[in-house]
Amino acid sequence: MAQVKLTDTTLRDAHQSLIATRMRTRDMLPIAEKMDEVGFFSLEVWGGATFDSSIRYLNEDPWERLRALKKAIKKTPLQMLLRGQNLVGYRHYSDDIVIKFVEHAAKTGVDIFRIFDAVNDIRNMEVSIKAAKHAGAHVQGTVCYTISPVHPIPLYVKMAKELEKMGCDSLCIKDMAGLISPRNAYDLVKALKKEISIPVDLHSHCTSGMAPMSYLFACEAGVNILDTAFSPFAWGTSQPPTETTVAALKGTPYDTGLDLFLLTEIKKYFEDIKEKYRGILDPISERIDTNVLKYQIPGGMLSNLVSQLKEQNALDKYNDVLAEMPRVREELGYPPLVTPTSQIVGTQAVLNVLMGERYKVVPKEVKDYVKGLYGRTPAPISKEIITKILGNEQPITCRPADLLPPELDKVTKEAYALGIVKKPEDILTYALYPAIAPKFLRGEAKEEALEVPKPNNVRAASALPSEFKVEVDGDVFDVKIISAGGGSVAAKEMAERPKAVDGAVTASMQGMVLKVKVKKGDSVAKGDVVMVLEAMKMENNIHAPHAGAVKEILVKEGSTVSAGDTLLIIG
Repeated sequence: MAQVKLTDTTLRDAHQSLIATRMRTRDMLPIAEKMDEVGFFSLEVWGGATFDSSIRYLNEDPWERLRALKKAIKKTPLQMLLRGQNLVGYRHYSDDIVIKFVEHAAKTGVDIFRIFDAVNDIRNMEVSIKAAKHAGAHVQGTVCYTISPVHPIPLYVKMAKELEKMGCDSLCIKDMAGLISPRNAYDLVKALKKEISIPVDLHSHCTSGMAPMSYLFACEAGVNILDTAFSPFAWGTSQPPTETTVAALKGTPYDTGLDLFLLTEIKKYFEDIKEKYRGILDPISERIDTNVLKYQIPGGMLSNLVSQLKEQNALDKYNDVLAEMPRVREELGYPPLVTPTSQIVGTQAVLNVLMGERYKVVPKEVKDYVKGLYGRTPAPISKEIITKILGNEQPITCRPADLLPPELDKVTKEAYALGIVKKPEDILTYALYPAIAPKFLRGEAKEEALEVPKPNNVRAASALPSEFKVEVDGDVFDVKIISAGGGSVAAKEMAERPKAVDGAVTASMQGMVLKVKVKKGDSVAKGDVVMVLEAMKMENNIHAPHAGAVKEILVKEGSTVSAGDTLLIIG
């Protein structure tokens, strides 16, 4: 049995899981050379939510972070997590953008691309795998692990064989919810080792508490690589600790051969860094949450659910929503619960309960998912559900990106017209995040201040209204809780809005006005989309309940609204 290698995730998934992807590059660089001395298989430093977080919150260029780390880390391969056709965003991008992004990432410093797709549709991984291979990088094909009647071990083995045939250099079992049991870890790794010849990596989270045991069983089955994080950023919704794993395997056939004294030195550095970020460390993300085993819902998704219900003033519906989630997941074809499918299932379950009628309100993302725009669902969706969600529209059967025309030329022209291109990768940053990139690239973004830890992590009353950082399967979202006491402009604005007026079109839930589609004086027909409301990170169309002229618009794009608020009046 060859020794087991480790991939350390401290500089990417670990801080994404525990501190909302907020670790700054300046806190990574002082320890980078020492981490390079350890002898890891790779260091995961990029991808996932690091790209979004850097430009949205940290006022940092993610490309510059990659360059700086590559300069400091000369021996250990640098690894990134890539969401297939979604790259590091939340929608499918056209093939020309995917190819350009992968090429540029490889040139800038990514040695290993871990490529996955949320619904395990290999068609969504093809272009990025080919592009990474063409760039001379190591490609780690990935299967998203979940538990359902349509996810037996042979299914994962079949997918692994296809990924090996496509030229993947290694295979990752991505257990994003910490669901894999020791028995299943052993059986799955054993089955994979029989059928494929490339190295197998097991990536898990400690959400359920089983990951360290599952890692040991995976070792016994012949796993080649394990994902770990330095102990200050381990446990909870993060990975098992690097030092513990090294110590536990020492003297066994799976001995990593890594120096525990050097690891302990590095650990001390990260202890200090953790204290620096303690103000944004959510105690929920540090805990073991065995609910994940009951509902197959990742811990981060549960905390997100609580925030969504608080936002909608409906925390009393928590148990109803928990019961609804597995039902929605089954009806939507048992998708693995990872970004973005976790948001799709979770938000629809919340809406089904809040509206008192199932699928009465269906966000755009859920419609797109059922239409096949995210890929082939693991199990077929029933005709009844398709009709309920899509009406007479038919789902697609082709690879979703086949429907996307090339975008690169168009976004290049747009970026130059906006005057935001100083270097080639600025075009890619804009292509991925057209809404937030211009502000960052113009130099108008500001680094958010680090919160000072409060006793017991409780915020002072003066801090309201406040924003909460919510982690969902490793991706981080902001949830804003508005004070009901009228202490903020947003709260006052909401208080002044009329509630019941003839011809009023009201919000069915709390959210933010994303788009106002009409102007005062416009004529509208019954059913026309007059506004788009973003609620729970999903787009919800607001339709005109009757025909008439728009007499008044009471909100603007960016306004926060509550359930029952009047948005506009149609006479």
